Amino acid sequence: MGPPAFVLAALLVHCVFLASLFDIYFSSPLVHGMAPQRVPLPAPARRLVLFVADGLRADALFGLDGSGAPRAPFLRSILENNGSWGISHTRVPTESRPGHVALIAGFYEDVSAVAKGWKENPVQFDSVFNESKYTWSWGSPDILPMFAKGASGDHVYTFCYTAESEDFGAQDAAKLDSWVFDHVKDFFTSSRNNQTLYSALTEEKVVLFLHLLGIDTNGHAHRPNSREYKENIKKVDEGVKEIASMLENFYGNDGKTAFILTSDHGMTDWGSHGAGHPSETLTPLIAWGAGVNYPQRVASQFFEDSFLQEWKLENFKRLDVNQADIAPLMASLIGVPFPLNSVGTLPLDYLNSSAHFKAESMFTNAVQILEQFKVKMTQKKETTLSFLFTPFKPLSDSEQINFLKKTRLYIQQEKYDEAVSLCKTVINLALEGLSYYHTYDRLFLGLSIAMGFVGWTAYVILVIVKTHTNLAKAAPRHGKESTILLYVFAFVGTIITFFLLIQTCPWTYYIYCLLPVPVWYAVVKEFHVIQNLAANLSLLPVGQSVGFLFVCALGIEILVFSFFYRFALTIGLLVFAVWPVITQLWVQAKKTALTWILLCALLAIFPLMPVVGREPNIPLVITAGLLTLLISCSSLASLCKSKNKYVIKEDLKVHLCQMLSIALSTYVVSSTHSSLQSKQGLPVFNQIISWATLVASSVLPLLSPTLLFQRLLSVLLSLMAIYLLLSTGYEALFPLVLSGLMFVWINMEQEALQHYGLSLKPKLAVFSFSCPTDISQFRQLHLDDVRRSFFFVFFIVTAFFGTGNIASVNSFDPASVYCFLTVFSPFMMGGLLVLKVVIPFVLVSCAFEAVQVTTQLSSKSLFLIVLVISDVMALHFFFLVKDYGSWLDIGTSISHYVLVMSLTIFMMLMNGLAQLLTTKRLQLSRKTKHHST
Repeated sequence: MGPPAFVLAALLVHCVFLASLFDIYFSSPLVHGMAPQRVPLPAPARRLVLFVADGLRADALFGLDGSGAPRAPFLRSILENNGSWGISHTRVPTESRPGHVALIAGFYEDVSAVAKGWKENPVQFDSVFNESKYTWSWGSPDILPMFAKGASGDHVYTFCYTAESEDFGAQDAAKLDSWVFDHVKDFFTSSRNNQTLYSALTEEKVVLFLHLLGIDTNGHAHRPNSREYKENIKKVDEGVKEIASMLENFYGNDGKTAFILTSDHGMTDWGSHGAGHPSETLTPLIAWGAGVNYPQRVASQFFEDSFLQEWKLENFKRLDVNQADIAPLMASLIGVPFPLNSVGTLPLDYLNSSAHFKAESMFTNAVQILEQFKVKMTQKKETTLSFLFTPFKPLSDSEQINFLKKTRLYIQQEKYDEAVSLCKTVINLALEGLSYYHTYDRLFLGLSIAMGFVGWTAYVILVIVKTHTNLAKAAPRHGKESTILLYVFAFVGTIITFFLLIQTCPWTYYIYCLLPVPVWYAVVKEFHVIQNLAANLSLLPVGQSVGFLFVCALGIEILVFSFFYRFALTIGLLVFAVWPVITQLWVQAKKTALTWILLCALLAIFPLMPVVGREPNIPLVITAGLLTLLISCSSLASLCKSKNKYVIKEDLKVHLCQMLSIALSTYVVSSTHSSLQSKQGLPVFNQIISWATLVASSVLPLLSPTLLFQRLLSVLLSLMAIYLLLSTGYEALFPLVLSGLMFVWINMEQEALQHYGLSLKPKLAVFSFSCPTDISQFRQLHLDDVRRSFFFVFFIVTAFFGTGNIASVNSFDPASVYCFLTVFSPFMMGGLLVLKVVIPFVLVSCAFEAVQVTTQLSSKSLFLIVLVISDVMALHFFFLVKDYGSWLDIGTSISHYVLVMSLTIFMMLMNGLAQLLTTKRLQLSRKTKHHST
């Protein structure tokens, strides 16, 4: 397999490995074809008002201010005198769309929706709005349309402000909530002159939905502990009070309106959400009005947290729910069918109704979830061979019939408590059964992927041994043996295909199950290489072999450990620092070794720092800009002093342009921050400069000379100009320290070459990336190259986790993109965040490219070792993926696998990008060049 074919195969294989996880763990849980279930008794409320205060934390609403007064006086009085309250526990990812889907549709959404920016519906779903007679909603254009699109007929109406209104740099984001309150008031005022609308509003089974985005926007822009965030809570409290009063008057105080106030997710202290921190997953829930219980006073109650004491609510019964439980509560209050895909359990303690109504509601809830279980079971039964199908035994057909009869009998005999207890048991069993059938093929698919993984890693090792070492000699191929082997594997592939075909499996299953066949065929075909390798290894001392394997395993374990605990990177960097001391490098080049130790120690500080985004520190960003300018000035001075014949006027112009972009970026960051602090928005000039810098910086490195250090410095200056614009604190210094270490690493590897008596060591000062490579000078791999490859993987992981952790990706700080835009745009903001994450990768990849070419290795040989290391890590995380425990544990384990697989694919792409950035040069001037003879 030639190099291009191998790279293509590697990309395809890794894309399959990555996609498999989404099929195994992220497939949609929804099923269709269930019959709607409604409570057969009159509902307590004719209409429901749902307030969702986006981004509102439970402690921010229930907590008291510095003087001991409530932040939301009206809602506090409701909680103490009129309604019930508790904490709604959300699931990861704590984003707006999944939170609203859980609230209104009652299920935890398929994560594939993230690919559409949480806007479009990846699958159609039922909701309380869809089941209502009419729903009117006001608020964000990001949330409201998805419930209208998913509704049958034309009975869900939306009123949205423009997307441009969601501006993080606006003077006051609370105006978004004022817009909603004002439009609701105007709507009801105008309905008095519109008989058709008035009649519709006075119908039963009506829902009014007020989506309040101001708190979330202010939280992102100013942090939840800011005055703006807290003031916004007061404005929401006042607005809710006015709307509640207006509605009571409009309906003549008929006592048939139910109110619910909650939030889709919370927010961290540093103004982000998406992960599983308690500040993100604990949201408030207050319900009052028709059908809702009055406050229940208690002498004492126990919860593991200490919130009740902090909030001075020890004597008011706290009724916690899961976020999906709110949908069946709303459906029960207004008497609409429970959403078909709801997995929520009706929180009976919130209902102020008869025991008969509660029992009937719980029975309806149980039947509705049981219907999903039956459809899921039927689907799985139809796609599995009868002798292989293993049913979920606790809920057999006879058990289901028995449950229905027994519960109905209890209700007829007025044994309501027994009926409710039985329903709760069946709901739990049905949810277990749904999970059982949803994950039915997980083990089978997981084993297929694991076999493919192990086979691929073995194949890459064999390619390294065969083409880049002297460990295995070429052996003559026997045509007959190869043909027999091909037939054997073709037969195995046919058997697997037939097995999948008769089970009518999805097409993706064919890819996952058949992938190991060609991979293992390629491994077994190289059996003579395996024999030669085993023979050579048997000649080595056992202690040396075991020691080498132990060090390799320890290194990979430290890398894996660093995904969970960032301080592992600090330990690794400190170990790297002593590398020159324990080898002869300290004696050979003391100055270079000392610089290496110092920079390793400096870089080791970053993983110990708090995650980027917690507190903005613009002076540090400005300091990083000034330091970059100082470095570029000193390099310019040294270039001019050297009177290097390679330095020409055009090159100096490029260097000066890059210095100018650094200076402008530093100014723009400072100016934008000042402007936003004074609530004057993002200056248009700053925005133009930011986007222009982004475009120009992608071209400028290609105009600079291809001399090793000049090109690498040019890449650093261009990327630093962009990175400064995307920085909010200490992370602006990170690329500088990382690049410094990369420059020294290149020099250190040159010194390390002398251990192996290589006399062809190139002079780095005049080495050019664009020089034609002499293939005859390429050397074979030796053990020290494993260390070089490990260094690269370690630096790549450090580039990612050095200033953050997994939460820094799925819950980023919007403040980092404010120089480019302040109006909410998930794809644009996400793209800029990815660019910020990529920049350190590019710096490390370019340095690695320099290490490969200056140590006389082909660009593929070291990279193959990198591929093995990263694949072993990925296999590690594949086996660490969880489908049990807390949603945070599950999400984190999946994120780690996705991350390391993405890095593997990404490193292949980075390898190509690094070659482009280091070897290619654009010639703008077309002057005739005269060569002296």
